[in-house]
Amino acid sequence: MALSLYVFHLFYKFKVLVLVTLCLMVLWATFSYFVDSRQESYKAKSMVEDSEKEEKIESITKVPTVKSFHCPALSPYLRGASKLTFKAFLTLEEVQKENPQVAKGRYHPTECSALQHVAILIPHRNREKHLLYLLEHLHPFLQRQQLDYGIYVIHQAGSTKFNRAKLLNVGYLEALKEANWDCFIFHDVDLVPENDFNIYMCDRQPKHLVVGRNNTGYRLRYQGYFGGVTALTRDQFSKVNGFSNNYWGWGGEDDDLRIRVEMQKMRVVRPSPDVARYTMIFHRRDRGNEENGERMKLLGQVSRTWKTDGLNSCSYKLLSVEHNPLYVNITVDFSTEPKIS
Repeated sequence: MALSLYVFHLFYKFKVLVLVTLCLMVLWATFSYFVDSRQESYKAKSMVEDSEKEEKIESITKVPTVKSFHCPALSPYLRGASKLTFKAFLTLEEVQKENPQVAKGRYHPTECSALQHVAILIPHRNREKHLLYLLEHLHPFLQRQQLDYGIYVIHQAGSTKFNRAKLLNVGYLEALKEANWDCFIFHDVDLVPENDFNIYMCDRQPKHLVVGRNNTGYRLRYQGYFGGVTALTRDQFSKVNGFSNNYWGWGGEDDDLRIRVEMQKMRVVRPSPDVARYTMIFHRRDRGNEENGERMKLLGQVSRTWKTDGLNSCSYKLLSVEHNPLYVNITVDFSTEPKIS
């Protein structure tokens, strides 16, 4: 009897233990379910947030980088000095094929935002071959400098004597009708730069870029020389009232501009002579561009004429503005040249 009672109690305790164990297992399973559900919910939320972040980052990276940062002051594409060659039978079509990114004379870098917007102004008459050679070398030269630029060729029609300075005034005025240029490069058609470290940007002072050229032994022509290729900001050029309009024929207008610059308490700056080197394409003096016999007289009058002779008195007949693939061609007529008093 006592044995059977002992077995009964033992069996009863075993049942209770099993029941308690089952209850605990149910409770643990329920708790685990809620914890896992919460973790899964948190993971799902995190995945959504991460996905949204990735989409935002991706959308940001898809934005074009053209305007996101400025080009460096010194382009990584510069090559330095190069030996220039001029093909005997070069064609305009060849030059166009070599510069597919140039349209209507304009170019801008796609990888960064150029530091300056530069207008290249080239006075021209009867120099088609020289212009072709200059365009062939100048376009890649400017592109390697990562410039936002436009090339304007100002052609003088008619039979009056050539007036380089007045053509450059016209180029300045007409170029500003198309774009808000920061810097103007006044560029002779027969001078080709040899070194792309000669940067075609304006400085805090008017800049003279032709320190030396092949036909002068790469020396400055004379003390105070300010011709060939010069760079002035819009403010600097406006301050001196541009070039004089009265220099008909060859010579004097660049010295006149230097005097105007000095009168405004500005000074001419130049790059290093090792860099500012040009090849001058050989040519004979053009008919209609004979030496200006009045130039010394005009230079003596600059101090009293500069305010009324320049941009504010530049009259011309605009014949056409043509947007060619490699340059903008501006054709003007000056009719008759005035007499110098």
